[in-house]
Amino acid sequence: MATIDPLAEIVTLLQPMARFSKQVACTAPWRIYRDGTGEPFYCAILEGSCRIAFGTGPAVVLLTGDFVLAPAMRALRIESLDTPPDLPANQPEKLGEGLFHVGRRDGPTDLRMRIGHCRFDTHDAALLVSLLPDQVIVRDQPRLTTLIQLIDEEARAQRAAHELVLERLLEVVLIEAMRSASAIATAPSLARGLADERLAAALRAMHMQPERAWTMAMLAQEAALSRSAFFTRFSRSVGLPPMEYLLIWRMALAKQLLRQPGLGLEQVAQRVGYGSASAFSVAFARRTGMPPARYARAHTM
Repeated sequence: MATIDPLAEIVTLLQPMARFSKQVACTAPWRIYRDGTGEPFYCAILEGSCRIAFGTGPAVVLLTGDFVLAPAMRALRIESLDTPPDLPANQPEKLGEGLFHVGRRDGPTDLRMRIGHCRFDTHDAALLVSLLPDQVIVRDQPRLTTLIQLIDEEARAQRAAHELVLERLLEVVLIEAMRSASAIATAPSLARGLADERLAAALRAMHMQPERAWTMAMLAQEAALSRSAFFTRFSRSVGLPPMEYLLIWRMALAKQLLRQPGLGLEQVAQRVGYGSASAFSVAFARRTGMPPARYARAHTM
């Protein structure tokens, strides 16, 4: 049986689509505020340094070569390192196609960054994003900057199949960012769980065989841990108890299957680990607030 990568599966199901990206040059002092959109946001520092903060979280200093990804962007603040506390937010000035400037009109440019906004073209975005970290900061990974440049070039070129190419490039960016940051991740997330060899074995088993009647004992065995140690370690690293994670993954798969014509409830139920259509219907309705038959009628591809 082929090995399945849970992170790749989730990113693929999210179906990331590019909305726009732009290069921003900045002359200190400057400050940018943006309201939270709940959509994916990324920023690659091409040259210089700045501070960035999401929501009420602490500000982080970014340097040349750093990359930031927020799968669901909260209120955003980006500013120069020497920005006075009372400086009002600047409005970026458009200089050309995809090129903007922020800050004083005179003086040297102290920062160049490429920022982009995306969307997840799936009905399950909120469900799946809950398995990802709130934000990812990757340092000294030139591969990510190169990928961002490829995305920008592809978006501008408007060549044949460019939507498909953009989707694949964004999938690679998301996966690359999260696996690059997984080793130093402190916040609970799927990426942190996959960095733990024991937990990764259990996660892969869930994704490879979602139809299996998994129990806590069976998953703990996959991880070669006792049930109590597995439960504690999984919950601390991933941010969810093991069976809750399994339920979220099964429901995401179920939504995808229900959107495919020709599959009955019995077939969908079996593929996501339920012994009968009635048991699946109860679980699906409890989780999503809608019976699966009604969901299928509303979202059939």
